[in-house]
Parts: sequence; structure tokens; C-alpha cells
Amino acid sequence: MSTLIAPAPATVAPRPAGGAYRTVGLIGPPNVGKTTLFNRLTGMRQKVSNYSGVTVEHRSGKLKSGQTVVDLPGVWSLTPESEDQKIAVNVLMGKQHNVAKLDAVLLVVDGTQLHRYMTLIGQVLACGLPTLVLINMADELTARKGFIDPLAVARELGAPTALISASRGTGMDAITRFLSGEHAAAALLPVLQAGGNAAPGCATDCNNLTKTGAYRRPNHSRFTREFDRWALHPVIGPILCLLFIMAAFQIMFRAAYPAGTALSNWLSAIGATIGAHIPNAIVSAILVDGIWNGVASVLGFLPTILCMFVVITVLEDSGYMARAAVIADRTMGRVGLNGRSFLPLLSAYACAVPAIMATRAIPSKKDRLATILIAPFMTCSARLPVYALLIAAFIPARKLLGNALGLQAITMMLLYALGLLAALFTAKLLNFSMLKGQPSLFAIELPNYRLPRLRTILLAIYDRSKVFLKQVGTVILVLNLAVWFLSHMPFHNGQPSEVGASYLAHLGDLIEPLLRPLGLTRNVGISLLTAFVARESVVSTLATLYGSVNAGVALRAEIGLAGALALLVFFALAMQCTATLAVVRRETNSWKWPLVQMGYMTVLAYAASFVTYRIALAFHV
Repeated sequence: MSTLIAPAPATVAPRPAGGAYRTVGLIGPPNVGKTTLFNRLTGMRQKVSNYSGVTVEHRSGKLKSGQTVVDLPGVWSLTPESEDQKIAVNVLMGKQHNVAKLDAVLLVVDGTQLHRYMTLIGQVLACGLPTLVLINMADELTARKGFIDPLAVARELGAPTALISASRGTGMDAITRFLSGEHAAAALLPVLQAGGNAAPGCATDCNNLTKTGAYRRPNHSRFTREFDRWALHPVIGPILCLLFIMAAFQIMFRAAYPAGTALSNWLSAIGATIGAHIPNAIVSAILVDGIWNGVASVLGFLPTILCMFVVITVLEDSGYMARAAVIADRTMGRVGLNGRSFLPLLSAYACAVPAIMATRAIPSKKDRLATILIAPFMTCSARLPVYALLIAAFIPARKLLGNALGLQAITMMLLYALGLLAALFTAKLLNFSMLKGQPSLFAIELPNYRLPRLRTILLAIYDRSKVFLKQVGTVILVLNLAVWFLSHMPFHNGQPSEVGASYLAHLGDLIEPLLRPLGLTRNVGISLLTAFVARESVVSTLATLYGSVNAGVALRAEIGLAGALALLVFFALAMQCTATLAVVRRETNSWKWPLVQMGYMTVLAYAASFVTYRIALAFHV
């Protein structure tokens, strides 16, 4: 399926010693399979980091040959409209500070829409770097009766060209040969003119290819056309979106949460066995209660978190997420935003930190700042362990609508909805006060629907597991130890104090008056303090304080359902994340906005929790 063509060059581009390119940039428009190709090339040899001086993430990975591939942000042209696109262009031009200059470029385009990318191809070729043009989705092109002659395309472009399918892994041999230098280098083309447009003679279109029969556009995807009649319908579309979300929560509570509970119980039994074989009581308490039980309680929520990431990955990889952005644009327009804010807000369901970084793709400064300020309201994965603990402990596993829906899943969905509504309300408030102005226009490409790729899903699970386990093995582990020592100090005659007479108890006594109107106790207050470092640590802190992996049972006796509802609302709306505050400070280049954000969210969370508690008491729950 692959064809690698290298036309005889007039001027040969310089090549690193040894013939192989050391640092290769992967560039292309969004939704052309660039990430799929990157995952296939690098596998698990990836890392995510920020460009020096700016919080724009980029992924880089190692090939088996040892070469480095840098996955650049998606671009439509080399005239950047947003910060991340500017970074991509700077890296391509070799002007990005502290980033190695590229030796070569892999330019990925969608073969089913080749005519849309000819301008970008011309602009990238005009940079003068050795470039392999990868026409992706060859399998879909064939299935939809389209045709591309890569030899004719290569002659038209004057650049090496390969026809590939990143999802199926066909055509990868062409990339291997290109990266090893086993081909004639592409001609050095004229440099870019001002404004980022390719020099005359560099850009081309598909007219000649079409006339000669070298390019035939594929038929429209019938499934995409038919399904979009429902997915983009102003009434049915939002209902479908809601059904997808409800299905995700049902899977979480019917499969992921029971699996996590079994994992926690298994780890707890191992901890008890280990503790029984340690003769020294203090050492046994430190290892089992201070370390093992706290970590085990958090690890029990790993299946729940991974389940949510699988759902998000499937929706993204299938092409549905772009439709969800269009649906969201209709709502966001009413609060002064548009669909461009949807994708950063969606990524905030994983973590607010990368979501805030992702706002650099929003051209409008007003929309970008508004999105930054409301992103922490979205329910991040770090909140999930707390939600799951409280819902499982206080909300009965009652089935509704037969067996189609459960009360616990509905409760979880309502918490997500609460965060979203708070975000939209805040955006509206900002649009009427601090950030007045007209919303910017919104445009997004709707890719064809595709079956999600198992490889992409597995890599997403691997990446998130690695991040979560690193958090458990570092920050949460240290916090657990600190909580255990503070809850058992000072020592008397070599014996630890009771929790009620410890340093931590005194700290809890100081904040308990603030929590009492919400129906909460000092143990809950202590766990909320540790949440500023890592939200997941609430579960492990409570497990350490109560001396049990399952802190839900102890909470039921201590705060009751009314207090649990108030705690859920508080946790849904409060900031409680120093990492988020730090990245807001960096993105806005000011302490004003993070302090305003922190104060506003805390007051809103406290007020909403107070109202929730009082209403719950009034209904005698």
C-alpha cells in the first residue's frame, strides 16, 4: 500500500552525519490520524512535557532506532491563530527556544480529503526541511471508492510521498526508509514569504491530479451522513449526548467500582498479613496503617478513573467528540463563549491543569481567560475517588427504570451536572461584568465516524495509569505518612498518642467551627486540607485517620447523609488544588486571577454546601 517517491532534487537538503535523521517533527491538521501514527511509531516510549517558557504540552517519543519524534500541535496553515499553533510553527522553523532543531518532517494529511490540505503541504515543503508527505487513511479511501496515485502526487509536489494507514499499520516501511535516509532527499524549495504563505510555485492544488486521473475524491460516508442527522439535531443531539454520559456512569458503578472494591479488599488483606508478621507494633502501624492502607484505599479507585478515560478516548477516537463540541456551542453561545472552549473544558474532566494549558488554542483572549476561570468547576478525575466513596457509602444501589439506570449513577451524573452548571453560570457572570465583549466565531471540522482503535485505547489506559500510580507513589504516599505521624504525635514513653490527643486533632479543632454549619467534622476538615496538595488524598487521609481501608462505614456514623450531601457539593465546587492555582498564575501572568478564582469558588462552595445541608435537614434525610 505504501509508495515512497523521491524525485531527483536540484539541490540536496543537508542530512545529519550517518544518514539518519535524529529529531523528526510530526505535523499536520487535526483529525487526520497524526496521534494514531505517533502512537504506532513510538508505542510506550513516550513522554509529555511543556515547551520551555510556555505551558503548551508536546509529546515526544523514541523510535526503536533511537530517533526522536516530536508530535507538534495540529495546524491548518503556517499562519498561526493561537498560541499552540505559533509554537508548532516556531519549532518547524527552528526558532523555538531550548527545542532542538528538526532534521526532518513527517507531514500527515487525510487521503479522503487531500484537496483541503494542498496549501498546508506547500507551506511546509517551502520550509526547506527534508519532508515525507504521508497520505493517511488509505484503507478508508479505498473503502469509499476513492483513488490516489502517490507517484503522481510526488511528482506534483516535488517531495517524497507515501500512502499509508496508521490505524492498520500499512505503509510504515516507507517511514522507516525515509528516517534512515535511504532515499534521495527532497529538493530545497523557496523559503516562506511574509505572512506564512508558500512562495510562488511551491503550493499546488488537486486540479492537475484530478484531470489526469491521479486523484479521485471518495464518496461521502453514508453512515456519517445518516448518523449526523440525529447527532447534530437540535433536540435529539443533546439527548443522545446525555445517554452516552449516563451509560458511562452506569458502567462505572456496575463494573469499575465493584472491581475497585475487590482490589481494595485484596490489598487490605495483604496489608493485614504483612502487619501480623512484623513484631514491632510501631513499625507495623507505620507500614500498614500509615502507608499500605492509605495507598490501597486510593488504588481501589483506579478502575473507576480508567473507565472514565476509556469513555473519553472512545468518544474522541470515534469522531463523536467534534459533534459534542457543536452541540455545546449552542449552549455556550448563551453564556458568552463558543465551541472552542468545549474541548479544553472536556479535558478538564481528566485534570484542570492540562485543560488550562489547552486554552492556548483559543484565539480570543476574552474567551481564553473565561475558560481558564471556569475550567476547575469541571469534575476532574481526582474528584472521582471522593465521589465514589461517598456515593457508595450513603446512596443506596437502587435500580430505576427496571435495570437500565441506578440511583448511584444518577447521583454521580448530577454532581457532574452541578460542576457544569456552576461553570456556565460563572461564564455568564464574567460576560456581564469583568469580561464584557462579543463572543468569537466558532468553526470545527467534523471528521467521519470511525471505529475506535484498540491500540489508542490501551495507550490511553497505560498513560493514565502511569500518571495515577506516580501520584500514589509520591505525593499521596508522603501525605499519608505525614498524616499518620501528625495523628499519633507526640509520643509518650515510646508509645503514640491517641488520634484525639494528637497534633492533627488540634489542627482539626481550629477549623471545625467553620465546618460545623455544614454538618462536617474535624476529620473531614483535615482531609480537605490535604486535598489542596492532591485531591485523591482525601480518601487515603480518612482511611489513615479511621484506621481502615473502607472509610465510608466510619463516615456514615460520623456525618450522616445530610453532611455527606453537603460534602459532595463542597467538593464539586471548591478549588482545592494548588497545582491548578499555580498554572492559572502562569497562564495569566498575574496573581489577581488565581486569587479571585480561589476566593469565588470557595465562597460559592461553602454557600452551596450550607444550603444543601439545611435543605437535607428540613427533609429529614
